[in-house]
Amino acid sequence: MTKADTIQKIVEKTGIQKEDVEKTLASFFLTIKDTMSSGENIYFRGFGSFTNKKRAAKTARNISKNTTIIVPAHVIPHFKPSDDFVSQVKEGNLQLV
Repeated sequence: MTKADTIQKIVEKTGIQKEDVEKTLASFFLTIKDTMSSGENIYFRGFGSFTNKKRAAKTARNISKNTTIIVPAHVIPHFKPSDDFVSQVKEGNLQLV
């Protein structure tokens, strides 16, 4: 499902204007990016958690040049779905609100 498909489904289910749904969805994603960029985590009960994971520095190989490089420590975004979400997906029993 694409972003456009998601917007269309929300429009159909809620009756809200498409432009308003697009602005709301864009604002939602921007809020998540800004919040996580500032180092905070986001928790949605019953859905999941958006957290920042720290990766340690490591040594890697550049196989095309046959050299060793150092990958510095860094932070990556991570999503962990809630147990309820996982069980609904496994059962194929998703309930749409």
